[in-house]
Amino acid sequence: MPDRPERIISLSPAITETLFMLGLGDRVIGVSAFCARPEEARRRRRVGSYSTSNASLLMEMKPDLILVETGYQRALALELSSEFSVYPFALPVSVSGIIDTIVKVGLVVDEPERAWQLSHELNRKASQVRPVGRNLKAYVEIDLGGPVSFGAHSYITDAFHLAGASTLFDHVRSEWLTPDLEEVKSANPNVLFYEAKMYSKFGRQDLELMLDERKWREMDAVKGGSCFLAPGPLDFLAHHGPSFITEALPWLSERLTLALETM
Repeated sequence: MPDRPERIISLSPAITETLFMLGLGDRVIGVSAFCARPEEARRRRRVGSYSTSNASLLMEMKPDLILVETGYQRALALELSSEFSVYPFALPVSVSGIIDTIVKVGLVVDEPERAWQLSHELNRKASQVRPVGRNLKAYVEIDLGGPVSFGAHSYITDAFHLAGASTLFDHVRSEWLTPDLEEVKSANPNVLFYEAKMYSKFGRQDLELMLDERKWREMDAVKGGSCFLAPGPLDFLAHHGPSFITEALPWLSERLTLALETM
């Protein structure tokens, strides 16, 4: 790895957002097709997706460093490392892990002071979230090519705990899982969060239709009007960059407060 990389390619949307929030956008020469935050990142050359890349294009661009994440990008990281300097960051399993990743990015690109400053700001932001009460039992689902929910090893689950709610699968020792929809119905959560696939035009009417199709109308969350659709069209809860703390976490806390008021 170079001591101070000047030509950086980031294939992780979270790492890309971090680099720009650190004021290092001028050193980012390429991104993945899913790197949409901030808007300026969309103007960088797209060199791949979550798990693929254009090898000839990468050779042409001559990056000093390629940044990826473990998990879904592990195989890609191993493949690219035969030709390029590659640094993989571990997927965060908690809200504090998101902040810790920012510090690690700063250390890798030789900007520790900027990273420390941003991490301190986000720590203050996260500390402003007040727990609403653990009597709320939430079900959260994200469309990642099919219904996905989250277990104990997810920053999403940790965010619900930070906001004072339990989740349906927070006892399951995994990051994500494919939920049994009948099991969800039987568990009868009193608040429901749904996030549509990135860039889809899924709206409130689509959510209502989905509830009908699944026969979830008798669920406490539905009867109490506590079904919340995440803002689109970008990944919202599914995005674990700095904006998860500045945007998603306050939004989540506000909706849980609303749900508690209707109980």
